[in-house]
Amino acid sequence: MALNKAALRTRTLTAIVFVAVMASGLFYSKWSFFILFSVVHFGAWREYVALIKKWQPALIETKNSWWATVALLGWCGMLYATNHQLVVKFFSLKEGGFWLGLMLFIALPVLLLLQRQLAFKAGSFALLGLIYISLPLSLLIDLRTRWTDEDSPLNFTVPLLLIFTLWVNDTMAYIVGSLIGKTPLSPVSPKKTWEGTVGGALLAVMVITALAHFTERLSPIHAAAMSFLAASFGTIGDLAESRLKRLAGVKDSGTIMPGHGGFLDRFDSLLFAVVVVWVWAAVGL
Repeated sequence: MALNKAALRTRTLTAIVFVAVMASGLFYSKWSFFILFSVVHFGAWREYVALIKKWQPALIETKNSWWATVALLGWCGMLYATNHQLVVKFFSLKEGGFWLGLMLFIALPVLLLLQRQLAFKAGSFALLGLIYISLPLSLLIDLRTRWTDEDSPLNFTVPLLLIFTLWVNDTMAYIVGSLIGKTPLSPVSPKKTWEGTVGGALLAVMVITALAHFTERLSPIHAAAMSFLAASFGTIGDLAESRLKRLAGVKDSGTIMPGHGGFLDRFDSLLFAVVVVWVWAAVGL
């Protein structure tokens, strides 16, 4: 596969902007991080609903109010995951997420019944969306807020490690695959190669481990393990989203990011990677 310099330039510039925005959201404050990924959450849900309606045309008849309520319920999980770290005067987003989520959970069965013959299918895809989009982003918010600033620097070190690993893995996999890639990784994503996938993961682990060693913000062993898990499961997440797009018959989930498509195109790796990194952080850190 020949190296497409124009495509690489577009992807690289978009990736730089992406990393800058992510880093700004991470370093500026927990509020900016939460707002940033709230936008990602609703953007991803919008694209997800559009994809499944193309895949399952019968779902076109489902009401927008139903999907909006489900997405809002998923966002309540993100509110709950703030761990009392985000408070407006005496109001905690965690408590607000619990009570709003409880009300929506009670209302959802009523709205589901309005779908009539599509109730089971709509409910199934709604549950899938909550697991695929809302749960991982809630875990990401938890990683940002599970430690206080006074107790540990991990509250931004771990999320940044995750995001930077995926960026390095994605960029290096593209470059290595373009230069020496010959063996297709999966028919779901014909452009991906084993050479690019392995090369990207190895380079990501090396870079993240070296950064951990020199900055001393995290044990190199933990950094290596989490970056390996992030790169590996991030690739699986990429393939899963490619499969969803193929079922829907589209090339990109959206057009918001030049060279990368939509929200799901850009964050597909994160949605899978954050789950395993969260488990490692919860058990090992």
